[in-house]
Amino acid sequence: MIISIGIDIIEVARIREVLLRTPRFAERVFTAAERQYCDSRGAVSAQHYAARFAAKEASLKALQTGWRGGISWQDVEVASKENGAPYLIFTGQVLEVFKGFRATATHLSLSHTSEHAIAQVILERY
Repeated sequence: MIISIGIDIIEVARIREVLLRTPRFAERVFTAAERQYCDSRGAVSAQHYAARFAAKEASLKALQTGWRGGISWQDVEVASKENGAPYLIFTGQVLEVFKGFRATATHLSLSHTSEHAIAQVILERY
């Protein structure tokens, strides 16, 4: 049973600009694994950063919490399965909120173009 959903869209140019203007932004918002993945994408790395940023926002929308209560950007991580499919890893305070929802699964869908990135998160209870 679906218990909650969240969606977010962002302009890739906004993320590209903040990455160039504020080098510590990537370290503050993205985990080491996320940075390694995005940086390995070369010229289109901003699209991948933007998609992961949208996934973090969509996750907190699905959890109905926002950025309060000690939640850190790095409490939400986007990882990839062997086949390339993205999935979420929750840690810290986000994991506690997730457990409070009594959710048993997350589903993540990402999409991006040169202009926009979008993410949708579904929380499910079996």
